[in-house]
Amino acid sequence: MLSDVIPEMGETQEDNDVMIRCDNLVKIYKTSEIEVVALQGLDLEIKRGELMAIVGNSGSGKSTLLNMLGGLDKPSAGSLFVDGKNLLKFTDKDYMEYKRNTVGFIWQNNARNLIPYLTAVQNVEMPMLLKGTKARRKRAEELLDKVGLSHRKNSKLSQMSGGEQQRVAIAIALANNPKLLLADEPTGSVDTKTSKAILDIFKELNRTEGITIVIVTHDVKLAKDIDRVVAIRDGRTSSEIIRKKSYVEELNELGDLAEVERSDREEEETVHEELVVLDRTGRVQLPKEYMDALGMKGGDKVRAELDEENKQIVIFKAD
Repeated sequence: MLSDVIPEMGETQEDNDVMIRCDNLVKIYKTSEIEVVALQGLDLEIKRGELMAIVGNSGSGKSTLLNMLGGLDKPSAGSLFVDGKNLLKFTDKDYMEYKRNTVGFIWQNNARNLIPYLTAVQNVEMPMLLKGTKARRKRAEELLDKVGLSHRKNSKLSQMSGGEQQRVAIAIALANNPKLLLADEPTGSVDTKTSKAILDIFKELNRTEGITIVIVTHDVKLAKDIDRVVAIRDGRTSSEIIRKKSYVEELNELGDLAEVERSDREEEETVHEELVVLDRTGRVQLPKEYMDALGMKGGDKVRAELDEENKQIVIFKAD
């Protein structure tokens, strides 16, 4: 059981293979009149150097989780370790150091990423200026080159397209060499072609720099190009969509033409499988598509039968 290996006290946890570990994570928002449970016992583990996406509808809890991973909000209960550090034990100073040195954040709204009266290269320099980093201009220009925007380094916000602004935002998030990159709906306000270009940048950064990248989105189509997608529903991990064969392996098998040409058959071929996740008490959340297909809704009674011969559990709607 995961909770058996997570210390209750102490600030660090030694596990070099794991970047993020959420164990029975709870977040409750309270006012004088109402209490909202945004996360209710979420379990999640993300490996170091992994590129993955978290999907869910509005109100599912995915943005709450992202804010806690980014050090912008504090958990109410449970365990949350990032890079071996226990965020539930963080002081305000710890959070400041964490946001400055460990995590980079990319917002969907570019107005939160960029200062409009600064040029692209000046925007990228800003986090380094606040940290007191030397050789800021050289580093900023290198990062803009990584995201394909060297030719736009002296442009301001109003002179760039939405996709260009988002690429500058990625460069800003990388300025202080974070170990973890968080992206909130990074493709939500751009067209399909630009969305693919941005996703390609994330994949290249993950491949060449080894940065752990977590993308939060409502767009399940991202699963086509990402090896692992975790679905959150009602504040808990509901299912995982896993690529049967890694994206890199597919490209190697298809050859160089894979980047520029895919047949309709290949586009439609199923390369992922969706796995329902059991929580620590044995509860499962069925994907909405399954419930719709069976004419089921929350609160309905179902039958569960154990098929010992085939090692399966069969669930169907009760009469």
